[in-house]
Amino acid sequence: MAGLRSSGLWILAAIAIALLGLPVLVLLGRAVLEGSLGLTLTSRAVIDALTLSLVTSGASLFLTVCIGTPLAYLLARRRFRGSWLVEGFVDLPIVLPPSVAGLALLFAFGRRGAIGPVFEAADIEIPFTTLAVVLAQTFVSAPFFIRAARAGFRDTNRDLEDAARADGAGEWAVFRSVTVPLANAALAAGLVLAWARALGEFGATIMFAGNIEGRTQTLPLLVYSDFQSVDGLGRSTAAAAVLVLAALAVLVAVRALHWRSLFA
Repeated sequence: MAGLRSSGLWILAAIAIALLGLPVLVLLGRAVLEGSLGLTLTSRAVIDALTLSLVTSGASLFLTVCIGTPLAYLLARRRFRGSWLVEGFVDLPIVLPPSVAGLALLFAFGRRGAIGPVFEAADIEIPFTTLAVVLAQTFVSAPFFIRAARAGFRDTNRDLEDAARADGAGEWAVFRSVTVPLANAALAAGLVLAWARALGEFGATIMFAGNIEGRTQTLPLLVYSDFQSVDGLGRSTAAAAVLVLAALAVLVAVRALHWRSLFA
């Protein structure tokens, strides 16, 4: 009976692995066998889309760190009235459909949005610009960093921080020299996940920033556009393979950071 149960578990595990891994392997194999990967990477449209993806995801990551680190520290170290509501709003973009996120951004920052007229009066245009791409990526990716940073700050050894304060260190010095190094594994994992989410963002970007070649067309949007064209399937497959490889590299990096934190 135990052998039958064990066999059943292995069968179910094999089905799960096939369901999750087979589509990705087929995609990568098709990109390699068709020989379109090398040719696609030299395509001007792909280079522009990849460059835009890297630049905007890097900018969104910088913005995420600037606004997410103080918020994560506050949520980890302070309990205040309504903190549960703040945490809910922080986590909400993770579960929102990307199209809903894009529509919400458009209603907030669009020309006729809630605060759009303020930016228009300052002659700042946001929707359907590169800035809109950065904001869309930040909106959907920042929660991954904030959640990881919050956990890292919450689990740090407070005694070491108190010892640094007793030695005369100020709050900023304690944060920079003690708190951040103690939470560096969690922070790094959050950064990697946030960057990966920003790099692969599609729905919010196309709703809020559009799909303008050379301006707002990131690599995921190029995959979508090429797939719809008559002769663009090969380029779409190769561009998708690039995104898969980037995502795989991110997952390997996260696992490495996790094991490093366990054995540090």
